[in-house]
Amino acid sequence: MSADAAARDGVEQESAFSHPSVEPDVTASYGEHPDQVIDFYAPRIDLDATAPLVVVLHGGAWRAAYDRRHVSPLAAFLALRAFAVASVEYRRGGAEPGAAGRWPETLDDVAAAFDALPGLVTDVLPQADSRRTVVIGHSAGGQLALWAAARHVLPEESPWWLPEPSVEGVVALAPIADLTKARELAVCSGAALQFLGGPERFEERRLSADPAALLPTGVPTTLVQGRADIVVPAEVAGSFAHAAAEAGQTVRLTLVRDAGHFPLIDPAADACAVVAEEIARLLNHP
Repeated sequence: MSADAAARDGVEQESAFSHPSVEPDVTASYGEHPDQVIDFYAPRIDLDATAPLVVVLHGGAWRAAYDRRHVSPLAAFLALRAFAVASVEYRRGGAEPGAAGRWPETLDDVAAAFDALPGLVTDVLPQADSRRTVVIGHSAGGQLALWAAARHVLPEESPWWLPEPSVEGVVALAPIADLTKARELAVCSGAALQFLGGPERFEERRLSADPAALLPTGVPTTLVQGRADIVVPAEVAGSFAHAAAEAGQTVRLTLVRDAGHFPLIDPAADACAVVAEEIARLLNHP
């Protein structure tokens, strides 16, 4: 990693995290744990009909230090674009400080949140149409978003299995989309290996957690990736797109020039507008 690349990444991260948190219109629980909550943002443009629902899964390498507050400006930005938004919190971290993810709790929570969403939307966000749901996720949240869109591909005996997709599409932002490639590149200080429980459990658990192992899904899928990303390099998204092609699924890969990891969630950056455009394109795709 060059000094210039590291400096650029630092500036981009500072910008993305400089925005004050935006309070949601309402927060609802989907379970008893304090982290099992969803923040809802109503569309800020009056519509004649209900708005599509965008479900946001934040990143942070599945580590406890990062929660949904850092993507609340993104959620508010999308609400200004006439989307209804649900920002999901989930259990992260582990028994050791700095650990990446909880197995199986992290995936339990994402599954439970999606299962609860239609009912919660009816109760607290009537402006949203949960039948038109797109899930987006950044970084580790991109892995979770792709996974949530692939639950129908899991074996029927899996506790997370669904008989059919629960979303109309997925837009994954600089996603940790291929856990094997992420392990190879030691992305986020080996977070993928930690998340799956270390080398002894990695291959066994990867089969039910790795988006690259759950293909094809048949769900319209877009990856948005900064070309200059040094946190989750474009090679990871490229590896997923290649695996999808080999499985017979076309995945749209949008590479954003002059952007690293954090502009994709920074409302002040042009890359964030690209994200909103890709969501709208996917929803309007025949």
